Amino acid sequence: QAQLVESGGGLVQPGGSLRLSCATSGVTSNSYAVAWFRQAPGGEREFVAAIRRPNGATYYRDSLKGRFTVSRDSAWNTIFLQMNNLKPDDTALYYCARQLNPIVSTIRTKDRYIYWGQGTQVTVSS
Repeated sequence: QAQLVESGGGLVQPGGSLRLSCATSGVTSNSYAVAWFRQAPGGEREFVAAIRRPNGATYYRDSLKGRFTVSRDSAWNTIFLQMNNLKPDDTALYYCARQLNPIVSTIRTKDRYIYWGQGTQVTVSS
């Protein structure tokens, strides 16, 4: 059974940075994507960023390019989301999720992700 566990959330001032981690286990495939989604109170769960195995291709929500960076460790055990110049609008519960055998057109599609973590809260406030 695949498992994903997020960590690294917290309270940060506007302009600050956080790095989220997604620890993955139970992976038996070399073809999958791990994505970060976020959901603000009262809002929809939206795509943030993703990284695809095996080629390491990355994908971003257009509005977050340049501030957020997705990466992974050498063994693909942990996926990271580096968030810089954080804004109050970035406040949300951040989830990581995995999609098996993805194609480019489904990387940003929430419903194609089967395995989800429990989320880590990010609050940007002064």
